[in-house]
Amino acid sequence: MTNTSLGDKPWLKSYPPGVKWDADISPTPVQQILEDAAAKWPNSSAIDFMGRKITFAELNDLANRAAAGLQKLGVGPGIHVGLYLANTPHYLVSLFGVLKAGGTVVNYSPLDAAKVLEHKIEDSQTDFLITLDLAALYPQMAPMLGHTRLKKLIVGNVAEMSGNPQAVNAQMQATKQLASVPSDDKHLTFQALLDNDGIYRSYPIADLTDAIALLQYTGGTTGLPKGAMLTHGNLTSATSQCIETTRTDPPTLEEGKERVLGVLPPFHIYALTVNMLLGVRLGAELVQHIRFDIDTVIKDLAEKKITAFPGVPTMFVAVLNHPEAGKVDLTSLKWCNSGGAPLPLEVQRSFEKLTGCRLAEGWGMTETSPTGTFTPVTNEPRAGSCGVPSPGISIKFLDTSDNATYVALGQTGELCIKGPNVMKGYWKKPDATADVMTADGFMRTGDVGYMDEDGYVYIVDRTKDMLLCGGFNVYPRVLEEAVYQHPSVAEVAVIGIPDEYRGQSPKAFITLKAGAAPFTLKELQAFLKDKLGKHEMIHALDIRGALPKTAVGKISKKDLYDEEAQKAKAS
Repeated sequence: MTNTSLGDKPWLKSYPPGVKWDADISPTPVQQILEDAAAKWPNSSAIDFMGRKITFAELNDLANRAAAGLQKLGVGPGIHVGLYLANTPHYLVSLFGVLKAGGTVVNYSPLDAAKVLEHKIEDSQTDFLITLDLAALYPQMAPMLGHTRLKKLIVGNVAEMSGNPQAVNAQMQATKQLASVPSDDKHLTFQALLDNDGIYRSYPIADLTDAIALLQYTGGTTGLPKGAMLTHGNLTSATSQCIETTRTDPPTLEEGKERVLGVLPPFHIYALTVNMLLGVRLGAELVQHIRFDIDTVIKDLAEKKITAFPGVPTMFVAVLNHPEAGKVDLTSLKWCNSGGAPLPLEVQRSFEKLTGCRLAEGWGMTETSPTGTFTPVTNEPRAGSCGVPSPGISIKFLDTSDNATYVALGQTGELCIKGPNVMKGYWKKPDATADVMTADGFMRTGDVGYMDEDGYVYIVDRTKDMLLCGGFNVYPRVLEEAVYQHPSVAEVAVIGIPDEYRGQSPKAFITLKAGAAPFTLKELQAFLKDKLGKHEMIHALDIRGALPKTAVGKISKKDLYDEEAQKAKAS
């Protein structure tokens, strides 16, 4: 492959003082992150959950006991344990427990349909699975016992990790949040799993870049999900990369002094790395919420003096639109990171104005653990950019027309990434792995974008989301950025709908800010006239009370596409 005028690492000129691209990012076993934190800050609070504080020493002891309990069941190297959990302390205890036992973690999403759950269990070779007795979880997984390879369900209870188990349990019973769980040899309570002395056999890891810590299934838009093999080296390198981006002068985050808001769903790779592993590595207190509830979030941000808030754009939009947002003190925030979806510039500016904290956008994906780019908090944000390559990461753009040449700076191509955070490959899918790798060892991401002369990356869209309108390539992100400039718009998603003349036409789905008056398609087009080309103009409009969301809180374009397909069938 040839590389035309890309330059070596143009992003280095944009690195703030203190942040080093060539910083030491030595991999460790994932469980070492907790063991080091417990040694360094034994009596500091690691988790704040429903009126209970769990110290790092306690968290490590719980993980040790989980490891010992799992080994009694037969968990060790080569054994895969599923986690089907909400955002409770059970997740961290289980994650570290499985890894200490020598096993591999497989993440499961509560949004998975039954056929997807079955596929993941069989494909990943999951023998044991840890879940909760929540009505939203257990009844979906229980049928998998008996007709899949799943041998045993380990079932926890939310209340057992709270400050007042009796009261919490009674309240959850009264609101019908709990499911009935049978007592038989196919079930084990979480408490029974932990009922031991915490002595377990440790398995040394010969090659951290080869040993799989986590099978993280990618959602994708077609077919059944693929399992990305994330090694111990991948996950700990990604955590180190996050740390290194905060080593500004003075440091953005300080060890042993931070409080991190935990509202991202734990089964998502963004939550795992940027919320949990980063939090433990920093010796920070993780303030866990079972789900994202904006009233509770606003209260905690102010009263618990949260300093770090990793989230997705829709969460920051919810903060901005909350009636109490301008009345409470949010100035404790000093590191807010937006990922998972493009961050509108207007949201970024409004959030900084409200809190005084720079809302920094980053890019990454499941296959990259999920680090990729970061926006230096000391630099002025650039409209439409997701930042520069993180420490230890190189990014180039592949010509989409011949797949054999990298394009020059400023030219659009498929983003390709290389670094210690990039997955080992897809589980049991060597062909799929080979398909995404270039001859020089970069991974093709499917994202279309470009890099400017200062190393800033701009994602214009996914290759599969690109619209073809009258022979022109149209990128929904560009259109969404323009629509977000309308003063009445709270959220927007643009998809392509069939058009007999143009092939596809852009349709905008919009929610309005509180109190804002609705507008017509013609009025929107008039507003966009000087912001979009004729080939990019919005041709259809749907104003709604809410937009469909994924489990992580991203706007679900898949659901919108499915709706449009159903409409087309019915007409």
